[in-house]
Amino acid sequence: MPSPVGALTLVASDQGLAAILWENDRPGRVRLTLVAQDNNHPVLKETQRQLELYFAGALERFDVPLDFNGTEFQKKVWHALLSIPFGQTRSYAQIASQIGSPKAVRAVGAANGKNPISIIAPCHRVIGANGALTGFAGGLAAKSLLLELELRNIKHAA
Repeated sequence: MPSPVGALTLVASDQGLAAILWENDRPGRVRLTLVAQDNNHPVLKETQRQLELYFAGALERFDVPLDFNGTEFQKKVWHALLSIPFGQTRSYAQIASQIGSPKAVRAVGAANGKNPISIIAPCHRVIGANGALTGFAGGLAAKSLLLELELRNIKHAA
């Protein structure tokens, strides 16, 4: 699907949304088992609808079933991402503490980098301890654009 951050490829399983891949995504960043292409899959259609609303500033919380494929540690990190409120950020250290592994800051960073469901599991809301934007599968320009979009929408709602 086209988006303000480039073309996004949506991938679903029978359980839910399995991935949102970036236009220039690194091969192998996300573990996927593709069986068939079905552009009419209901999860894909609903995800695209909600992403379009998000980019238009009309949606702050996504409501699609998610099917994370990763290690138990990665899944803990990815579920923690879902708790970061729209327009807010958290550091890698804060996520590590939240999941009960305060010393695993680097492992949180690695799991964040392999987040298969970008935007919806908002890895773009995770920043360095000093407040700097750090690595992002979609690129730092996309990360910045997503954060600016969210901040702009919060200001308009106030």
